[in-house]
Amino acid sequence: MFALSGNPESHYNTRQVEGCPGPSANNIAMKRSLPANDVLGGLVSAAVAIPLAMGYGMFAFAPLGENYFADGALAGIASAVVVAIACVAFGDKTTTVYAPRITSTFFLGLLIFDLAHSDEPAIRAGGAPLVLAIAFSIVLLSGAFESLFGVIKLGTLIKFTPQPVMAGFQNAAAALLFLVQLGNVCGFDRTIPFTQAPQHLDSIKPLSLAVAAITFTVMWNAKKLTPKVPPMLVGIGLGCILYYALELAGLGGYLGPVIASGPRTAIGPTAFPYFSGLARESNLIALLPTILGGALALAIIASIDALLCAKLVTAPGEPRQDGDRLLMRLGLGNLAAACIGGITSGINIGPSIANRAFGARTPLSVLVNAGALLIAGTLLFPLLGQIPRVALSAVIMVIAVQHFDVWSLRLVRGLRRGARAYRFNVALDLAVVVAVAVLSIAINIVPAVFIGVAIAVVLFVFRMSRSIIRRSYRCRTIHSRTSRTASDRACLERLGDAILVMELQGALFFGTGEKMLSEVETELRRETSCVILDLRRLTEIDSTGANVLLELKANLTQRNIELLLAAPGKTIAVERLENFGVLSSIGDANIVPDVDRGIQRAEDDLLRTQPQLHDSEMQLAQVGVFSGFNAIDLKTIEPYLKRASYPAGAVVFRENEVGDEVLIVIRGTASAYLQMPNTNIRLATFAPGTIFGELAILDEGVRSATVIADKELACRALTTSDFAALSATSPSVAIRLLAAIARELSGRLRTANRTIHQLDT
Repeated sequence: MFALSGNPESHYNTRQVEGCPGPSANNIAMKRSLPANDVLGGLVSAAVAIPLAMGYGMFAFAPLGENYFADGALAGIASAVVVAIACVAFGDKTTTVYAPRITSTFFLGLLIFDLAHSDEPAIRAGGAPLVLAIAFSIVLLSGAFESLFGVIKLGTLIKFTPQPVMAGFQNAAAALLFLVQLGNVCGFDRTIPFTQAPQHLDSIKPLSLAVAAITFTVMWNAKKLTPKVPPMLVGIGLGCILYYALELAGLGGYLGPVIASGPRTAIGPTAFPYFSGLARESNLIALLPTILGGALALAIIASIDALLCAKLVTAPGEPRQDGDRLLMRLGLGNLAAACIGGITSGINIGPSIANRAFGARTPLSVLVNAGALLIAGTLLFPLLGQIPRVALSAVIMVIAVQHFDVWSLRLVRGLRRGARAYRFNVALDLAVVVAVAVLSIAINIVPAVFIGVAIAVVLFVFRMSRSIIRRSYRCRTIHSRTSRTASDRACLERLGDAILVMELQGALFFGTGEKMLSEVETELRRETSCVILDLRRLTEIDSTGANVLLELKANLTQRNIELLLAAPGKTIAVERLENFGVLSSIGDANIVPDVDRGIQRAEDDLLRTQPQLHDSEMQLAQVGVFSGFNAIDLKTIEPYLKRASYPAGAVVFRENEVGDEVLIVIRGTASAYLQMPNTNIRLATFAPGTIFGELAILDEGVRSATVIADKELACRALTTSDFAALSATSPSVAIRLLAAIARELSGRLRTANRTIHQLDT
């Protein structure tokens, strides 16, 4: 997300990044001895890292003027050396290469630009030395903050910074890094901001543009041309050759300057003189918000970058780096780098991959890399200072293009496809990306980061504030799994609309609670006797959400409407409700284990108001299966029906037992369960006037479920032997009884199909 794109790995699949060599180099390197591999990997990765470190350092110090170009390049190299040595010294066992990063350098460069162009009298009076003192202090404190993040184990939390914020910041960094190179690419003899380039079109040197275009094109396609050589080296090498070949041909006047051309303002070997000068500054207190805010923002950005890059540079099969330890090491390294006048560094992806691809397997390669950089920054720096600015800028332009966030580019394409809701979400994400990018460049980098995070948080709350009601339905056609008589079913089809079920999904918090209350209120415009809230899919409940449920309970009580909560087991939502005291306030009697039990209870309450529901034992004529039989038929059947009674909790029969009787409930209720390893699943409940166990009459197989009496149960039982006797003495009655049982099964099947259809729609 941050190092290269929303899906950074895609860059490695399609193009070499920052000079990473092809896989063939890795195969060759594996044949060498281990120390030689580390030395070779360290030297090659150093060759890739040196131009990057110099280019990023120049970018950071560019606002101070071209007199600081060389010092900026040197600061970039020095930072890479110090951070690498510090990380190895503090326990890094990997082959990861460290150097300045585009994102942190962009942040620091904009900070220095704002300071260099500040209207504050104190800063203007202090000039470049005061600006450097503030910048080094920000780098110092950001290193301390970064290390502190690791100590207090914020590494995992920091990675949750919203992607649109980081994408906007990354795109701004890539765009500005690209644009800042225009002055060098155009061959201007002095530093001209890219915003003023159109005013100096007459100073553009076409030959310099040609060198930049060739260098850019060759580096972009270097993987195809020279797969075994890092593209960075190909690009910078070709650019230098073209530049000096043209100069030897007498065309030097048509080319731009080299890195170390013109006068140089020496910064000094350490930053301590700058720190002491800042400490003596009379307006130090007024500068503290800038220093502390900048340091905190820089530490957050550098930490995110480091954590995500660490994931990218970890080879398959290697253990993942401890993010908190990584932040501690990097923070200490950046703190040390600030003391020598360096800039913030992080994990350098391209050189790290190049290091491993050329055979490096131990931290020795990182020390070799640092040693090579140290030599480059001391003994070889006069030579490196002769690198043409146009060649280095063309190479940096390639890197800038590679750093544009691919995820945000996909967002643009997403605006033209998908459903309306999807396009709306894409537009919101894209708005954050653009807002952060514009704020970063146009206003101030520090508030841009924090404003972007705030905007993303607001949008997150907005999205999460959408309705958490997954589905709501009335129970006129959807009934519980309780088997009832035909008259009871007809009654429920007439009155069941008063039962309201609402399935909740997601988080019930301050952003969704009020909307849920509003939706319930809308539903209550229809006649309602019971509201059932299904909490199975709730993932979180905060104190506001808990109070919303209590408010709903009080509101429904005043309207004489019952509230039932379907809260199965000890889920997170149930634990939250228990901790907030909601369950005790609503009452255990109003907590049911599932929606079906809630619907059953609401149905029972409705039927209890009807005259057909009696507590006494039902007569055979009232039983649904005998509704088509006359008194003579019932008198014929009754001798074959034996009375059976069971206390509450008694097992009527068990699953897989051989069944030999069908039972007719005449008082009480019983429920059928499937026995599972850790729980029992309730299949149905049988009320007075219904039958169960009828499969024993039809196929004489084993019982398909366990039936347990819910309360004191009275039944009339017809065994298979008695049914055989009835068939022998009164075959017509037996056939009609068998048909009635079949109709009962058919009715249950139709009800189940109707319920499934209703739930699907």
